[in-house]
Amino acid sequence: MKKLIFLIFFIYWFTSYSQSYTSYFTGNTNDTITSPLGGICLMGGATEDDNAMKWFLEQANGGDILILRTSGSDGYNQYLYSQLGVSVNSVESIVFNNPNASNQNYIHSKILQAEAIWFAGGNQWNYISYWRDTPVDSLIRHVLNTRNIVIGGTSAGMAILGEYYFSAENGTVTSSTALNNPYNSLVTIDSAKFLEINILKDIITDTHYDDPNRKGRHVVFMSRMLTDYNSEAKGIACDEYTAVCIDTNGIAHVYGSFPTYDDNAYFLQINCEISVNTPENITSNTALTWDHSGQAIKVYKIKGNSAGLNSFDLNTWEDGTGGIWENWSVLNGQLFESSSSPINCNSTGIYLQNQVVSNKLTKVIDVLRREVNEAKSGLLFYIYDDGKVEKKIIIE
Repeated sequence: MKKLIFLIFFIYWFTSYSQSYTSYFTGNTNDTITSPLGGICLMGGATEDDNAMKWFLEQANGGDILILRTSGSDGYNQYLYSQLGVSVNSVESIVFNNPNASNQNYIHSKILQAEAIWFAGGNQWNYISYWRDTPVDSLIRHVLNTRNIVIGGTSAGMAILGEYYFSAENGTVTSSTALNNPYNSLVTIDSAKFLEINILKDIITDTHYDDPNRKGRHVVFMSRMLTDYNSEAKGIACDEYTAVCIDTNGIAHVYGSFPTYDDNAYFLQINCEISVNTPENITSNTALTWDHSGQAIKVYKIKGNSAGLNSFDLNTWEDGTGGIWENWSVLNGQLFESSSSPINCNSTGIYLQNQVVSNKLTKVIDVLRREVNEAKSGLLFYIYDDGKVEKKIIIE
């Protein structure tokens, strides 16, 4: 009897632990062992970018693709197995119906055999609460470190990949809510050991950046990382339909459909050119101010194209191609963006010792960032040359 090798399509319904998981399998049932090429693919949500997914499959080097998810079904199987023109041995989607699936030996064996693991969209708190401190996250860390597999995810699947992550334990949060109270109960920033991807150390990701606008909340996430954990907070974000694919040399290539569509990726970091760059006001029930003369955050913004030609170096966080530099800042809960010169961490700022810090007043602005006379009444912001900002309410 001939072995069933090619184009085998079937569904396994497992009933242990009250049907704790469901497996959808497409392809060759015989495991193949290849030498995966590694890398990470971060996708911003909505429909996948085909060229980024081709890159992801090519990094698997003909091996087995494992999709992990807590909702949905087999939507990836045919797409990845036969529609992108990249040959792989198999595609299997495993849906965790409840946390008990994390203890299933079948799933453990599939993680160990995979050359590529992809996290679908859904609810990142389910991923975290189902997998953290279980054999699932420890086995994923194991294969990342020992087999050089490629890993990636979209939407919630991207949100869990940084060392720090927005857990959404209490639900999602809008930029407006986060900016006006960075310690709102919905702003749940977690650092507990999870997937531990080395190149994403001190990084928090965000997705669906353009629908709705999530820039403000991402800056709040970074402000909490810096304030609560003393982290060298950084961020990577993608618009919908946009992907960042990071090769094993630490170069992040941006895929999208520009110029047909305005697809962007963003690389955020604390502005190292400011001597003491911490939020001027980050307290509970108070709007965030992290301004430093409008230069608190340095951002490299890249348009994604079909070839992934534009890139950013995650080794230096200073070098990129095809993008533009911007300054972002928050004043009294309002996000501001402006064009900027490239970051230069060796010129001035936190990496220099014995720096003389002054506190000369440079200007006074109102809540609309208009420069005003000190005599004007109302809420005013006093900005000093060392980056310090004082908020004062002037009453005539």
